[in-house]
Amino acid sequence: MDSGQSRRRFIVIATAMSTAHLVTACDQRDHPETTSPTGAGSPPPTDITADTIAQAERLAGITFTPEERAMMVETIIQHREMFDARRDGIELPETLFPATVFNPLLPGHQPRPVTDTGNPNDLPAVMGGPGSDEELDFASIAQLSHWLRTRTVTSRQLTERSLHRLRTHDETLHCVITLMQEQAMKQARRADAELDAGQWRGPLHGIPWGAKDLFDTDNAPTTWGAAPYRDRQPTSNAAVVERLDAAGAVLVAKLSLGALAYGDIWFGGRTNNPWNLEEGSSGSSAGSAAATAAGLVGFALGTETYGSIVSPSMRCGATGLRPTFGRVPRDGAMALCWSLDKVGPIVRHVDDAAPVLAAINGASPGDPASVTMPFHADSSRSARGLRVGYDPKWFADDENGPLEQSAIDALRDAGCEVKPIKMPDWPWDSLLTILFAEAAAAFESLTRSNRDDELAWQAPEAWPNTFRQSWFIPAPELVQADRFRRRCMELYAEQFDNLDAMIGPSYADGVLLPTNCTGHPSLTLPVGLKDSGSPHAVTLVGRLFDEGTLLRLGKAIETRCWPPKRRRPPHA
Repeated sequence: MDSGQSRRRFIVIATAMSTAHLVTACDQRDHPETTSPTGAGSPPPTDITADTIAQAERLAGITFTPEERAMMVETIIQHREMFDARRDGIELPETLFPATVFNPLLPGHQPRPVTDTGNPNDLPAVMGGPGSDEELDFASIAQLSHWLRTRTVTSRQLTERSLHRLRTHDETLHCVITLMQEQAMKQARRADAELDAGQWRGPLHGIPWGAKDLFDTDNAPTTWGAAPYRDRQPTSNAAVVERLDAAGAVLVAKLSLGALAYGDIWFGGRTNNPWNLEEGSSGSSAGSAAATAAGLVGFALGTETYGSIVSPSMRCGATGLRPTFGRVPRDGAMALCWSLDKVGPIVRHVDDAAPVLAAINGASPGDPASVTMPFHADSSRSARGLRVGYDPKWFADDENGPLEQSAIDALRDAGCEVKPIKMPDWPWDSLLTILFAEAAAAFESLTRSNRDDELAWQAPEAWPNTFRQSWFIPAPELVQADRFRRRCMELYAEQFDNLDAMIGPSYADGVLLPTNCTGHPSLTLPVGLKDSGSPHAVTLVGRLFDEGTLLRLGKAIETRCWPPKRRRPPHA
């Protein structure tokens, strides 16, 4: 989850809910007497009375009569007995997915990608070699791959330089949790031996990369950025780690994330923005965005539930691709919200995202929501003729409007049909009910053990309080939020009947949260610098399983708004 502007509404909701955990305690203190209704049934529990139910009605937003409350007291103990039996009777390991699996495709619908041809591993041609060692730090994957394959540089050179820069810049950025020096050098030597023998695995072969530290690695801790898990040692690798190893990429670091995938504060401090050290890098893929933007790694992986790729990419001037839900498997990754979590690349150049996504794409037996869908991308194909929608209200009264408008102008210059649309004013925030409920379930043991007190960030809007209060979300409200989610899926399906993509500010109302819930892919990319010196970005949202079209549009914006000479942060 992000910790930027999109969190303002979240904080309001969280603060409003923050008294929920007091209700039961207050009820017992203020109403110690037991109300014993007449009639048949089991004796009521002494700690649940008609007054308890009356207090709970305030949380649920519903009202019952005294007679209805009295009847519920006779039977409601059965609910608690079921809950107790579940807790005492069976272990639910953190790797266990729910039986209900979210599918972003509506019944009867099939993917309709506009970009349905192109090999994502065919990258732009590269001429010449690096002019300096510094050029290596901000080179594209196409450049690095060409130089490695032609043996202009070696994987060992790149890896040693990446490790050195990670050590040096971590003093100010605080983006590294575990430096993978021994493994990285072993992988680099293997890559060089294979490349010397002409055994090329693909465009990522020999390139250093960083993993958000919620992906399991069997030879290093995976801490989730949280003090209670700082010594957690997995026994196997996440599916995406295995796939990038098979692609020949060199894992140099486990990068920071806000504790349990929220914000940029972890047990080692705050990860900072390489453009402005007075700012955090945002989150939760905090280290992945900061390290990539600062030229410490060739690329990184992040995850998103609600803004965790979008927000730090925007803050740090990186390009973040959030794939369609289910395209990339999550087995071996920390679960925050099973029906929302996604894995995607964070890169410096739009073209870089294609080979990374290609390497991690496809179903895995360990993730029941993962699917195998074709992924096409064509770096040589223009954006001409693509239809892009925007709602004018997204750009109203926005202090960064000129920067955002430059992206729309770039699309028009590229020959796109950019046209206004109108999105409804719906209660988007109610979708947070899904995230709150699933996250509380994922971290039940942390809450019940009281080890949530060990997390560095303790505030009304922080995870510990949110997990606690989410135990008081009424079950029917979760179902209703899920039904509203289906309505959002229908809305976006209707919009994409006439559009190939949408564009807007990264926190546009009715976009960030609902499209995370509908599972649509997005691409966040910088368009310029604000007065503060930090980058600003826009976000494109595309059709399901049509990431290739987003990359075509992103390339058109990048070419005009974010040339290579602007991409080096001052603290890199």
